[in-house]
Amino acid sequence: MVEGLDQASSERRSGRSGGGRSALITGATGGIGSAVARALALRGYRVGLLARREGPLRVLAEELGGFSLPCDVTDADAVVAAVARFEQETGGPLELVVSCAGAFSLQRVNELDPEELERQLSVNLLGSILLARAVLPGMRKAGRGILLQVGSVAGRKPLPGNAAYAASKYGLRGFHEVLRDELRGSGVRVTLLEPAATDTPLWDPLDPDADHALPNRSDMLRAEDVAEAVLFAAERPNGVQIPYLSIERVPGVAPSMRT
Repeated sequence: MVEGLDQASSERRSGRSGGGRSALITGATGGIGSAVARALALRGYRVGLLARREGPLRVLAEELGGFSLPCDVTDADAVVAAVARFEQETGGPLELVVSCAGAFSLQRVNELDPEELERQLSVNLLGSILLARAVLPGMRKAGRGILLQVGSVAGRKPLPGNAAYAASKYGLRGFHEVLRDELRGSGVRVTLLEPAATDTPLWDPLDPDADHALPNRSDMLRAEDVAEAVLFAAERPNGVQIPYLSIERVPGVAPSMRT
């Protein structure tokens, strides 16, 4: 297990922090997803880890003492089955769901590969919608729960080369707004987190440090920064909702090290 999980176990017993609440994270083996999973486990949450890659998923689940849920988020039946399995494991409806699964590449509109367009729309938008569809019945019945979706600055700001990605993230923002209205008075809270460029393996094929048109990796957010924002949104008092949360790096300021 990672360092600090013994302390998290103590916090679960004392009722502090995550207090043994259940949290499901999609895209759990990716850069942001794994950072979120680790942060939540350290806070005492029982984490369900959902991703396609079974090997890395199993390793992460063993590391964090979590539940491995191999699943493709674009498969509606598989998502429903994974959610049901985790609810059975934890003995109740999910209390926190974080949608981190994502796909990303850069192509201008006239060069856009239809298959790449479909991939990004499927993972980034359809996957988030199918996840919400699967978890909301239990949350609504319980009258509580938080659904946090990881969007992007590209969901509110046009950026060259982001045609497919922006279409998926603008779409996610629209879906989130409808969801907010539909859930009013239900006790279920929703947050759309919109980080700026974040240094994860999704950037590896693009080598941004070698392209002056892209941000340097040293100027990007860290996945851990996004995970801290997830914790902040997830741990507001009951009755407090953060509909939107945008985060970005302060130019010229090195990221501080956590102690």
